[in-house]
Amino acid sequence: MSAPSVLFDAPGPLARRRSRIASVIVILVLAAGAAWVVYTLAQPRDSGGITLPGFFDWSRWERLVTDPEFWTFVGRGLLATLQAAAIAAVIAIVVGVLFALLRTSPKAVVRVPVTIVLEFVRGMPVLLMMFFILLVASTGAFWAVVLGLGLYNGAIIGEALRAGIASLPRGQKEAGLSLGLTRLQTKMLIEFPQAFRQMLPIILAQLVVLLKDTSLGFIVGYNELIRVTMNNLSAYYGNRFLFTLFVITLVIYLTVNLTFSWVTRRIAARSARKRGAAAKKTIAGPLDPADATTE
Repeated sequence: MSAPSVLFDAPGPLARRRSRIASVIVILVLAAGAAWVVYTLAQPRDSGGITLPGFFDWSRWERLVTDPEFWTFVGRGLLATLQAAAIAAVIAIVVGVLFALLRTSPKAVVRVPVTIVLEFVRGMPVLLMMFFILLVASTGAFWAVVLGLGLYNGAIIGEALRAGIASLPRGQKEAGLSLGLTRLQTKMLIEFPQAFRQMLPIILAQLVVLLKDTSLGFIVGYNELIRVTMNNLSAYYGNRFLFTLFVITLVIYLTVNLTFSWVTRRIAARSARKRGAAAKKTIAGPLDPADATTE
């Protein structure tokens, strides 16, 4: 028999019965809502005086699913999305390290201007930053998307790394300085590696957000996945396939994002296990007397 909880009283028979009734009601409401959505989408509808079949009718899917040319264009859009996300992720990590390095500088003449720039970048919407780069630097749609995402997410990652450095014990920095390392060497060789491992879950989560934000390239004219499917291909195949294109695009995005999220969670969990094992080993000390240092 398990020990009673000290945080709250165990629910009695009446409370458990009410909880079960509420759960059943919520499930029924959700099921009814889902059934209504499916029924509505399955109904024929008029479009310009022409009656079109429901969205689940095979005629709305057959032309796209069986057309190899369609999947060629979708593949190009997906490749463009992943390419922009990969380059922007590298830029974001480099910019984040630079921001964190300069933001933690002991010199106010360096720290204050960098703080102003960082807050400016964080406060500007990503889409507006893409427009700013596109209009001012005339970089083209691809680099407007990449640089906009890299700068914005780099500012977020920089603040995460700064918080990781601030959370480290002062002894880490003092130990590096006592060994004869400079402040920069101490940051790069001792503090940054620990802060990066500590903030790895936040950094990876931000990279997932970066991948999703590549869809903003649709607005600045970059031919990423959404622009290819919901704009170019919908104009070619016609509006009757718009919902089909929406579903295909949604499935692709969910597959890519959920896969990347699963990978990032695995990496973060593995890193946490390694940190825990290292901490236990440090606290426990050498188990074998032969491993202990003797004079």
